[in-house]
Amino acid sequence: MSASPPSSARPAPAVRRRLFGHWWRSQSPSRQDRFVTVGPLVSVLLFLAAIISAFWYLRNEEIERETDSLRRDTEIAQQQIQLRLIDSQEQLLRLARELATRTVDSRGFEGQARSFAAERPELTQLLWLAPKRQLLGQWLAPGLEGLTHNGGPDPSLPMEGRRSEPERAFSTARDLQAPVYSRSFQNAAGVPVFQVHVPLIDRNGFVGSLVAEYSVQALERLLVPAEVTRRHAITVLDEAGNELAGNGGTPAGGAGKRATIVHDVPLTPAGTGLVLRGQGWRTSIGLISNTLFWMVVALSVLTVWMLLGAWRHMRRRTQIQNALIQETNFRRAMENSMLTGMRAMDLQGRITYVNPAFCAMTGFSEAELIDRRPPYPHWPPDRLDENARLLRQELQGRSPAGGVEVKVMRKDGSMFDARMYVSPLIDPKGQQTGWMTSMTNITEAKRIRDQLSASHERFTTVLEGLDAAVSVLSVEQSELLFANRSYRLWFGADARGHALLAGTSAQPGVVEDSVDTFGGLPVQELTQAGSDPREVFVESLQKWFDVRSRYLQWTDGRLAQMLIATDITARHQAEEQQRLQAEKAQVTSRLVTMGEMASSVAHELNQPLTAIANYCSGMVSRVQSDAIGKDDLIAALRKTARQAERAGQIIHRIRAFVKKSEPQRQAAQARAIIEDAVDLAGIELRRRHVQIHTYVAQRLPTLMVDPILIEQVVLNLLKNAAEAIDMAKLPPARRHIELRVVPRHTAEEGGVIEFSVTDKGPGMKEEVLGRMFEAFFSTKAEGLGIGLSLCRSIIESHRGRMRAENIYNGNAVVGCRFSFTLPVEPGARIEPAAPSASDSNTTTETTSP
Repeated sequence: MSASPPSSARPAPAVRRRLFGHWWRSQSPSRQDRFVTVGPLVSVLLFLAAIISAFWYLRNEEIERETDSLRRDTEIAQQQIQLRLIDSQEQLLRLARELATRTVDSRGFEGQARSFAAERPELTQLLWLAPKRQLLGQWLAPGLEGLTHNGGPDPSLPMEGRRSEPERAFSTARDLQAPVYSRSFQNAAGVPVFQVHVPLIDRNGFVGSLVAEYSVQALERLLVPAEVTRRHAITVLDEAGNELAGNGGTPAGGAGKRATIVHDVPLTPAGTGLVLRGQGWRTSIGLISNTLFWMVVALSVLTVWMLLGAWRHMRRRTQIQNALIQETNFRRAMENSMLTGMRAMDLQGRITYVNPAFCAMTGFSEAELIDRRPPYPHWPPDRLDENARLLRQELQGRSPAGGVEVKVMRKDGSMFDARMYVSPLIDPKGQQTGWMTSMTNITEAKRIRDQLSASHERFTTVLEGLDAAVSVLSVEQSELLFANRSYRLWFGADARGHALLAGTSAQPGVVEDSVDTFGGLPVQELTQAGSDPREVFVESLQKWFDVRSRYLQWTDGRLAQMLIATDITARHQAEEQQRLQAEKAQVTSRLVTMGEMASSVAHELNQPLTAIANYCSGMVSRVQSDAIGKDDLIAALRKTARQAERAGQIIHRIRAFVKKSEPQRQAAQARAIIEDAVDLAGIELRRRHVQIHTYVAQRLPTLMVDPILIEQVVLNLLKNAAEAIDMAKLPPARRHIELRVVPRHTAEEGGVIEFSVTDKGPGMKEEVLGRMFEAFFSTKAEGLGIGLSLCRSIIESHRGRMRAENIYNGNAVVGCRFSFTLPVEPGARIEPAAPSASDSNTTTETTSP
């Protein structure tokens, strides 16, 4: 049997192609353009990324090869120096054994040292030291004889008590009894060196030390192979990183540049603290200096820039096409929706275009108007000559800028008024190809204009017939823009009358540019704001005017002020007469009150007068009988004087109360007003056997009132309460009056001072409470009915309120309360006082004698 290949593997590429083609066709043209533009750009960017990655890989591989070569060379130099030092150490050990066994003296030491140093030019000197550090033998390299270190001790010799590298190495070798290398230091010649101390040991122990001193520079120069120094720079560093020796192995082009590859190894054997450093430079040019790389980058950038330019150009073309389509659709929609008819003509007057609004206005279709020549079908038959003249004027370009009014006939024969505007049609080359005419139906506008003219005439007639003076003045030029008949009758056609009513000075025709009173103020805010009415007295006319003003924008856009001045002379005279009568009524009320209290006042005055008479009679009798001494006479005279003062105070208080004076508001304290009122009322209260309890809160603010008028109100309320109690024949337990003055603060009135008079009398009926404050209403047979009405007028003139109410205990009336409030001046502080606080309570009791 033969097996057929799988059917799914064969058509896979075709399926992928079909899927890709289906996906590509499903994209919009703008998206396909975007993909076509972005595809090459992405390819170039990927190519540039691949080139950069290849260069980067080659550069890293080169650095790794150079690092391996530097490591090998540095280790070769390390091994050469290490082998030489180990070989020298073995020869030194042999010589140290001979010195320890005394087979070699100082002369023989010099000979062996000379032969030993002949094969080792890196040695600077050999020293044979005793256990106490005495110098037993010494060999110096040529050129070092006779050198001292700045005239001091030789730095290469160990000295007990001195901290130096030779001393440290000598002590360590003595203690360990093994060869010890010192750290690097500078010898007498200033050359960096290090020493190896080989201890001399015999049967008795430590007998000295053999010291070999090596030059670091000579070691590096002589023992590092020449092929290594040609490839790399080999230097010797101390523990602090200072360079002690080095060759000139810098490659061509690397001078002055920092080594890119560094490898450090210790300089063995250990103990010297020296480090052998190899430095390498890249032999090939870097990625940044590669010309091929920059050529690829430049070509890639140029390609990307060209692709971006093409993409931006395509996008700009797409945007322009979309804007053109949108503008075309917008203009078409605007032409189809606008109410203005548009008609285009060529230079011969042939109609080439009409919009739907023109067809709707005339009733003719587009086919009936296109390619028509004069006379047009929408021209009225009786106006053909006039329309032909206007058309010739239009074709000659002499149409007025403000348009012309014409009569247009609809297809059904009806007429309407229209205004036509003409403008030239210019092609892209700047040549005129025809004329564009816009036509607006002004039938309704003309009708409204006629109505407005008639309305303006009627309005002007009304203003001319007003008894009030109406004037409009330009704020900037002080020019009188309008004045009705009443204004002209009183002030003429002069702007000074307007300024007189407005309370400003005006000089018609004079404009001060240097001062702009309304500069920066918005005209709309000024025109929307009104002003409070005020009263102005014109002395030349001997008239009072109620003036109301506001700012408005005149027909030409200028800011103007309008004034309406109404003659209120008669009303002002009536108010003045009413004020005088109210003052007379107040004085009359006080006189009536004193008249009603005449018997009480007489009784009150009778007591001090009787006492004065008694004192005088007694003194006369005793003086006649010579039965009084000087001291008794003085005491009697003083008592007589006190009674006379008491009578004088009563008369002075009554005289001040009933004195006729002009109402005058002044700063007054509530406590002083209450004290004066209670003193006067006490005469009547004692006669009627009524007690009064007074409470005045502490720290009350100052009131701006007429104290005499407020005292009159309080006295009237106290007298009425006492009369109500006395007439009801109440028992002594209920013959009390409570007078309270406390601060209050309500949402309706704000901060006020409340005065209240409360009695325990029989109260009042509801119908009486409703008419209590009416003029000439009284519940007394002999009453005039002006007391409470006058009291209420006084309180309301002070912007206060007055109330009356019964006090109930269940359903039974147990008293009556009269109260009134006086407003507190703005800024005054109200501190409510607790009635139960004894320190803020002032109580005055007046009882019958």
